Amino acid sequence: MDKKIFEDSIINVIKTIFDPEIPVNIYELGLIYDVRVDDDSNAEVDMTLTTPNCPVAESLPQEVKQKIELIAGIKKVEVNLLFDPPWDKDMMSEEARFELGFM
Repeated sequence: MDKKIFEDSIINVIKTIFDPEIPVNIYELGLIYDVRVDDDSNAEVDMTLTTPNCPVAESLPQEVKQKIELIAGIKKVEVNLLFDPPWDKDMMSEEARFELGFM
């Protein structure tokens, strides 16, 4: 399968995952920094959390990994949890800012 199709599939899966404290999916929230798929169909996702001491710091990256592993054709999934740059509300999509009343 084409890498772009895999990347789009991964983003669509990520859009089904919500931060438990904020009623917006983690992609629109700006928690996903990058999605990459290599020529061998291995996926790598760079993500962050709203704060380093977020209550879902362990479970949210694991949920992302598990859901991506369910995509047919994806072989290996690596989720990198980054805090640089730190997340702020400017990373949210326009839709998320509107949903949360920041617009």
